Amino acid sequence: MILSFNIEYRTNWGEEVRIAGLSPESIPLHTTDGIYWTAELEFEVPNEGLTIHYNYQIEQNGIVTRKEWDSFSRCLFLSGTSKKKYRINDCWKNIPEQLCFYSSAFTEALLAHPEREEIPQSHKKGLVIKAYAPRINKDYCLAICGNQKALGNWNPEKAVLMSDANFPEWQIELDASKLKFPLEYKFILYNKQEKKADCWEKNPNRYLADPELKTNETLVISDRYVYFDIPAWKGAGMAIPVFSLKSEKSFGVGDFGDLKRLVDWAVSTHQKVIQILPVNDTTMTHAWTDSYPYNSISIYAFHPMYADIRQMGTLKDKEAVARFNKKQKELNSLPAIDYEAVNQTKWEYYRLLFRQDGEKTLSSKGFKEFFDANKEWLQPYAVFSYLRDAYKTPNFREWPKYSTYHAKEIEKMCQPETADYPHIALYFYIQYHLHLQLLAATQYAREQGVALKGDIPIGISRNSVEAWTEPYYFNLNGQAGAPPDDFSINGQNWGFPTYNWDIMEEDGYRWWMRRFQKMAEYFDAYRIDHILGFFRIWEIPMHAVHGLLGQFTPSLPMSREEIESFGFTFRDEYLLPYIHESFLGQVFGPHTEFVKQNFLQTTDVSGIYHMKPGFETQREVENFFSDRKDEDSIWIREGLYSLISNVLFVPDKKEEGKYHPRIGVQRDFIFRSLSEAEKNAFNKLYDQYYYHRHNAFWQQQAMKKLPQLTQSTRMLVCGEDLGMIPDCVASVMNDLRILSLEIQRMPKNPLHEFGHLSEYPYRSVCTISTHDMSTLRGWWEEDYQQTQRYYNTILGHYGIAPTVATPELCEEVVRNHLNSNSILCILSLQDWLSIDGKWRNPNVQEERINVPSNPRNYWRYRMHLTLEQLMKAKELNKKIGELIKYTGRAPQK
Repeated sequence: MILSFNIEYRTNWGEEVRIAGLSPESIPLHTTDGIYWTAELEFEVPNEGLTIHYNYQIEQNGIVTRKEWDSFSRCLFLSGTSKKKYRINDCWKNIPEQLCFYSSAFTEALLAHPEREEIPQSHKKGLVIKAYAPRINKDYCLAICGNQKALGNWNPEKAVLMSDANFPEWQIELDASKLKFPLEYKFILYNKQEKKADCWEKNPNRYLADPELKTNETLVISDRYVYFDIPAWKGAGMAIPVFSLKSEKSFGVGDFGDLKRLVDWAVSTHQKVIQILPVNDTTMTHAWTDSYPYNSISIYAFHPMYADIRQMGTLKDKEAVARFNKKQKELNSLPAIDYEAVNQTKWEYYRLLFRQDGEKTLSSKGFKEFFDANKEWLQPYAVFSYLRDAYKTPNFREWPKYSTYHAKEIEKMCQPETADYPHIALYFYIQYHLHLQLLAATQYAREQGVALKGDIPIGISRNSVEAWTEPYYFNLNGQAGAPPDDFSINGQNWGFPTYNWDIMEEDGYRWWMRRFQKMAEYFDAYRIDHILGFFRIWEIPMHAVHGLLGQFTPSLPMSREEIESFGFTFRDEYLLPYIHESFLGQVFGPHTEFVKQNFLQTTDVSGIYHMKPGFETQREVENFFSDRKDEDSIWIREGLYSLISNVLFVPDKKEEGKYHPRIGVQRDFIFRSLSEAEKNAFNKLYDQYYYHRHNAFWQQQAMKKLPQLTQSTRMLVCGEDLGMIPDCVASVMNDLRILSLEIQRMPKNPLHEFGHLSEYPYRSVCTISTHDMSTLRGWWEEDYQQTQRYYNTILGHYGIAPTVATPELCEEVVRNHLNSNSILCILSLQDWLSIDGKWRNPNVQEERINVPSNPRNYWRYRMHLTLEQLMKAKELNKKIGELIKYTGRAPQK
C-alpha cells in the first residue's frame, strides 16, 4: 500500500520537514521550493486493517528544532488491498486556541463520548474528511452537509453524520465515485436525541476542486477546525484537601474512598471539577509536622493515611476489629485531624492486614503488573521509608549505611529471601492499594462527568527519595521560597532545594516528564504550584530564615558600575545590616537594653552597631532561640531577624562583584536613612531590576521547559500565577494555553484594589479563596475598612457593611464569581457552605487550612459535617445547583 504525505510549510534555509512516529527514525519529506513537502511510503497492511499514528517536525542538521502540536497525535485507519493508495493532505498543527477542550478533562470526563461510533466504512475510491470539534458532548455529533445528494443537497435533515471513533477528531469517508466536483459543504452540529440539526458553522462554504481520484485511491483531507455559535462552555467545582474529607466510616482523616462520595455530591449540585491538594507521602518523623502536604518524600508515592481501610480488607481477629471500630469512632468525632493518632492507628491496621493477606496480594497478577510498571520509583521509596524508620531520621546523609544511593544494593534488599524484605514489601502492599483506590475514584468521577484536578508542588524535600537517588538534579546548597507578597511580608522560605535546570535540560527534562506522566494516570487536570518557578525561583541562602535575603535564580545581577549609572553611589556598607540607635526602641521596646548587651556590639561610628559574632546570621539566631518559646523571646528573635535583613543590596551567589537590590527594602530602616535624591535613584534601579530587566530572559527560560512539559500529557493545565508576577508570565501562559488563577482580593491589575470579575480572561480559573488564604467569611472579619470598601464599591451596597459575612452576602459574592468570565469557577468547600446559615461551620476560625507566614502550621482542617450529611442537605444542595445552573455553569452542549 502506498501512502503519499503532503504538507505546506515554509522552512528556513537548512531546515527540513520530517514525519515522526511511523518508524524508530523520523522520515524525511522532499521539496523543490521549500514550501510544499511530499513523501511516498510503502506500507504492509494486514487484512484487518492498520491504524497509524504520526506527527510532523522540523529538523536541521539532524536536530529537532520544532514540533507541531502533538498532544493529540494524527491517527489514520488504513484498509484495502496492496494496490491501494492514500493521498494525505495535512496542514501544520499549532497549539489550538481551544486547547483545553482537547485535554483529558474534557475528552474523558466533562465532554466524554463513552460509546464511540465505528470507523467509517472504506470505499475503493474514497474521500476522507477529518475535522476537529472537541466542544461537543455525547448527545450531539458533527455532521456534514453539501451541494449534492451524497451530502443531503443542503438539507440538514439529510446531513451525513460523522464518526467520533477518534474523538475529538471526527471523520467520514465518502464514496468518491458518487460525488460530483467541485464539492461545497459545511459542518453541522447535530442533535442525536432529537434527530435534527441544531446549528450550522458560521463561515463561507468549504470548497474542494476535483482531486482526479483513480480507483483504489483515497484522498484524506485533515486538520479542519470547526466552531459553532453556541454559548461558551463554563463549569463550576470545589476545592478541598483529601485529608479534610469526612464520612461516617472514614478513620479520622479523609481517604480515597471518600472521594467517591464527594463525586456524588458534586453531581447532585451540578459541579464538574474536584480540586485537591498534593496527596504524596510526607512522612519524615511521624509527628504532626509531617502534615505539610507540599513537603513530600516522594513525587510518586501516595501518603499511606489516604488508604480506605474498608477497601483493603477485613481483619479476621474479631477482638482487633472491635478495637479498631472503637478507635475509628473516637478519631472521627474529633473536630480536626489528630495527625499522629490517625497515622499510628492506621499503620497498626496495615501491619496486621499485611501479615494476614500480604503474601496473597503480592503474588496476584494485578500486583505484579503494578510492580513492573512502577518498580523504578517504588523500590527506592520503600527502602528509603524502611531505612528512615530503622535509622530514626529522614536525613539519609546521617545514615550509617546506604547514605549514598546505589541501585544494585537497593535491588538486593528488595529480594524476597532477605531479612529486610517483609519490612520493605509492606510499602509495596500499601502503595498498590492506594493506586487501586485512587484509580477507582478517578474512573468513577469520569463516569459521572466529573474531572479530578491534582496539584504538582514546585519543590521537593531535601530529605526525600529523589534527593537521595538523583541529587544531581538539585541545588542542595540553597533554599527555595517566594519573595514578599500578600501571603507573607517577609517572603516565604519553603526550605526546598532548587532545581539544577542545566542538568535537567540535558536529558530533555526526563525527571519532570516522568512526574507529569505518572500524575496523568489519576488526574485529568492539575494545578502547577507556583508556576513562576519555571521562569525563575526565589533562592534563599542557607544561613537565612526569612525570605528577604534571597535572589531570583536565574537572574541578571548588577555590577557596581551599572548601579551607579542610575545616579546612586554604591558603598560596601550597603551589604551589611544597618543598625542604628534611633530605631532599636521601635523594634525591641522594653527589651532594647537587653538586646544591646547580649546581641550587638558598638562600632567606631556613634550610634551604629554590628551584630556580635555568633549572631551574624538568622540561622545562628534561630539556633540560639530554638528552645525558648515564650513571647518575649519570640519578639527578640524576630527583631534580630529584621536587623540582619536590613541591608540594601545582596551579593550574587555566583558572580563576585555583582549585586541584587534587596527585595522590599523600601519598608526598612536602611532605605529610610537615605537622602531623597538617593531614594529616588535607588527606586529607579529597583524598578528597572525587578519589573523590566528580566522579562525577555525569564520568558526564554520558561519556554525552554514549559512547552514540552505541559504537552507531555493531555491533562488540563492550570497555573498558580500569584505573587510578584513578571510581565512575561501572562504572554507565556497565553501562548501555551495554560489557565491562569484569578482571585478578587489579589488583582493582577495594580490599579485595582479588587479584581473585576467581568475582566477575567476566559482561559482562567477564578476562586474566592485558596488553601493559603482565609475563607470568604474569615477575610470579611480581618480588615473592616477594606471590607467596607468592598461592600460599597464591588457589591454596590450603600451604608455600613455588616461586621460578619451573612449567608446572604456570601451568596451574593458566590453568584458574582459564578457569573465571571472564567471557564472554571472553583470554590473551596467552606465558601460553598458559607451561603447557608444552617450548614456552614459556626466557628469561622476552624475553616482556615494554612497560614503561609507560619512555617510550622498544622494542616488539620476537617469538614464539620459528614459527606452523608452533606448529601442530605437538600435545601443547600438545591441552592448551589440553581446558582450554578442559572449562571450558565451547567452546560448542556
